[in-house]
Amino acid sequence: MAAFTKLSIVIPVYNEGRTVREILDLVRAVDLMGGISKEVIIVDDGSKDNTVEILKEYISEYPEAGFQLHEHGVNQGKGAALHTGISKATGEYVIIQDADLEYDPAEYNKLLIPVLRGMADVVYGSRFMGGQPHRILFFWHSIGNKFLTFCSNMSTNLNLTDMETCYKMFNTKMVQSLTLQEKRFGFEPEVTAKIARIPNVRIYEVGISYYGRTYAEGKKIGWRDGFRALYCIAKYGFFKA
Repeated sequence: MAAFTKLSIVIPVYNEGRTVREILDLVRAVDLMGGISKEVIIVDDGSKDNTVEILKEYISEYPEAGFQLHEHGVNQGKGAALHTGISKATGEYVIIQDADLEYDPAEYNKLLIPVLRGMADVVYGSRFMGGQPHRILFFWHSIGNKFLTFCSNMSTNLNLTDMETCYKMFNTKMVQSLTLQEKRFGFEPEVTAKIARIPNVRIYEVGISYYGRTYAEGKKIGWRDGFRALYCIAKYGFFKA
């Protein structure tokens, strides 16, 4: 495997003024194994609260961290923010980090292990495997996630346990080679279907913790996004669009 010196961390942000400083503190505090450096790419997707002001203030406070901020003038969707962030990545690998506090950046190193061992091109952090802490919340939400993963697996012939997870680590050149179209939460099934079609791609999963939040706490994904995900599984998985 070619030398791995830098991990690009892409953070899509939309109206996360309450939590964004805390998540950036956690990302900044992570020491990556193997002496790997961090590149943090923040994409604000047209926030209407004070998120951008907080981000600019934070970046000015920690110039040595080298955080990048890219702004969408209007809200386009999480997928669109990820398209922008992934296109800017210069590290050998890239990982997605939501701006809420549902996922713990301290666990990046768990995803790095199969990569540094030269075994993986892609690593998904699964909320449904391993013995990590997992907040108990919505029954139907968890059933929906597992159903979407099941349908995705049927279309890709993978055996993932958590297709919808935020924590996805990709070989940067591989994910940048994809033509991604989905601008909202359809990003997850689309990128999974298209990455699975790359010849000889090596995909791993590792167990991660999950500190889910309620809708009152700011959770954004809803039942309409679940139906869109099914459409995307059919379009990009079964019909290979």
